[in-house]
Amino acid sequence: MSQTVTDFEVHDIRFPTSEQLDGSDAMNPDPDYSAAYVVLRTDAPDGSDDDGAGIEGHGFCFTIGRGNEVMAAAIDALRPYVVGRPAPRTAADLGALYRELTHDSQLRWLGPEKGVMHMAAGAVVNAAWDLAAKHAGRPVWQFLAEMTPEELVSLVDFRYITDVLTPDEALEILRTAEPGRAERAERLRAEGYPAYTTSPGWLGYADDKLVRLAKEAVADGFTQIKLKVGGDLGDDVRRLSLAREAVGPDIRIAVDANQRWDVADAVEWLTVLAPFDPHWIEEPTSPDDILGHAAVRAGQPVKVATGEHVANRVVFKQLLQAGAVDFVQIDAARVAGVNENLAILLLAAKFGVPVCPHAGGVGLCELVQHLSMFDYVAVSGSWENRVIEYVDHLHEHFADPTVIEGGRYVAPSSPGFSARMLPDSIAAHRYPEGPVWQARRTPEEAN
Repeated sequence: MSQTVTDFEVHDIRFPTSEQLDGSDAMNPDPDYSAAYVVLRTDAPDGSDDDGAGIEGHGFCFTIGRGNEVMAAAIDALRPYVVGRPAPRTAADLGALYRELTHDSQLRWLGPEKGVMHMAAGAVVNAAWDLAAKHAGRPVWQFLAEMTPEELVSLVDFRYITDVLTPDEALEILRTAEPGRAERAERLRAEGYPAYTTSPGWLGYADDKLVRLAKEAVADGFTQIKLKVGGDLGDDVRRLSLAREAVGPDIRIAVDANQRWDVADAVEWLTVLAPFDPHWIEEPTSPDDILGHAAVRAGQPVKVATGEHVANRVVFKQLLQAGAVDFVQIDAARVAGVNENLAILLLAAKFGVPVCPHAGGVGLCELVQHLSMFDYVAVSGSWENRVIEYVDHLHEHFADPTVIEGGRYVAPSSPGFSARMLPDSIAAHRYPEGPVWQARRTPEEAN
């Protein structure tokens, strides 16, 4: 029996992380980690959530505070594409919904295929994947990995990328990986997926906190940490020296400038930091500057990573064409959801460039683990030089939170996309009426 999406809720959820400087970096000194959060409700007659209601799909866009209401409004504009329609279940359903959302000519004009509207489409697409995977009784990584190569290719919009990756080439990549899927899935369940942690490295942290957290990360089994850089060169030299001394020569230390520099500044700065053996420099300059990234990569010895703010598959295509990146960093909530991230995974596989996703924030660890695990099982077939970012923030607000053991992500086993936020957390942190925010109102605001 066909099931229908009966309701579509959007919530502006914010957490006051700026108060402890969690998430602080050279470009974002005071982030309040936030999510424009969508819930798709159904009349599912053959399954239900714990509270007896119909199966739900959950998705969101990550922001850092102000402007989250704009993101929520953009998501709400997509309501007519979902409510009253059959709940998506199959690759054909999910491919059709993705194309409808991203091809609406009037909404697409606001991008096209980038920015707030494109991210809004991604939130709804991801909620639809959560819903479909729950119907199937599978976590999203497994739901994807059990699809045929033909089904997976049908999910991708190849417009603008066929000069680099054709459907036939994508099929070949997926068919090549297909014979080892079962063995890799079993290994994934047994060993987990490699992770690294940014928890020690926020720019606002004091030196003693940096050192303590770096040592704790190594004790917890992480073989890579990341430090934010780009505020002051002298401070970066001191902090990187302290971190290197704390973790020793065998632990990788990545650094992240969060788009802080012009190209010449990046080359100069990294030349000074290179003796501390940074594993990569992340976002050294504008995420839109393909040739700038290529110049940074060519001008100094540190490898280059980027992607968390890259708008779509087309820019990723150009970064790879230009030889501008050593590591591709997808983000589960920046582009138009699972479907477009599949295109990016296939592009990276075509060029043989490792994918090391951006995570942290609100729920990004929960989402992106599924994409990397699917990549390992069914696309690249490798986790060599691949790690998923991990930040120990806000997981307690999710019904199926990320689990880390020995510096590795444990493969989710619960059906869905691990995106469901707890109702009490939603109620407490809804902006501006939730009690967490009401308690922070100034006397002037209260009046």
